[in-house]
Amino acid sequence: MDVELIFKIAAVGIIVAVLSQLLIRSGREEQAMLTTLAGLIVVLTMIITQISLLFETIKRMFNF
Repeated sequence: MDVELIFKIAAVGIIVAVLSQLLIRSGREEQAMLTTLAGLIVVLTMIITQISLLFETIKRMFNF
């Protein structure tokens, strides 16, 4: 696993946290929730691609 991936996930988390807090303090709780959900989807997409690469590597190792 690349350290770069961990930094990307951390950056998304920090950005989402700041945006969410700004939106909550301005009285827009619904948009804050949607921002958090969008950040979660972005991170899950990044992780799913890495899991896919892992399974492909395992397939190649065992010649399936």
